[in-house]
Amino acid sequence: MSPEQWPVRVLLVEDDVRVARVNRDLLERDPAVHVVGSAASCAQGDALARALQPDLILLDVHLPDGSGLGLLHHWRAAGILTDVALITAADDEPSVRLALAHGAFDYLIKPFTGARLAELVARHRARRPTAAGGPRLDQAELDRVLNVTSSASESLPRGIDPHTLERVAAALRDAQTSVSAEELGERVGLSRVTAWRYLEHLVRVGEATLDHVYGQSGRPAKLYRAARV
Repeated sequence: MSPEQWPVRVLLVEDDVRVARVNRDLLERDPAVHVVGSAASCAQGDALARALQPDLILLDVHLPDGSGLGLLHHWRAAGILTDVALITAADDEPSVRLALAHGAFDYLIKPFTGARLAELVARHRARRPTAAGGPRLDQAELDRVLNVTSSASESLPRGIDPHTLERVAAALRDAQTSVSAEELGERVGLSRVTAWRYLEHLVRVGEATLDHVYGQSGRPAKLYRAARV
């Protein structure tokens, strides 16, 4: 099973029922993502996090009985290291800084796109080295988990994230046939436009090749495949 197919069990902590339903629908577009619980308060969220032990928690800041930031701090103090991402309308810099200081690995400001939410899930999968087998890490794996950027990645064009590039390149190498940007984006949880941008970069650096296939409409389709070494 490739990393982009790893199952993800998600807990939603969101007091707006409509928003929680929309987020659930967006998440479960990925057949390997399962929302295992939904809480509308800090107390419910804490209880479900301990009972369900999800892989990923999506947490609001403003909750009826307290702050999601306080709940996150409580979890970390208790040694609960589950991946937590904030999904909230709180767009002030102190909230963002506090969330990151307490160990949130991502922060989405409402409203957000389905593609950005899918990218959050993909980042969570990329942070799970033990899912690939074994608790031990080499330095490259540890740098990826810690989001350490190597000197080689500093030369990447603006808008090209080294870890996302690694996932796109790996998915392209795993593909049995040439794929479109849309097909590859679905495999790694990226929008078609984002996948296209990374694929074009791989073509420019010689790690992928581009084929133009003409169909009945007369418009060429762009198909990408990994370059042969």
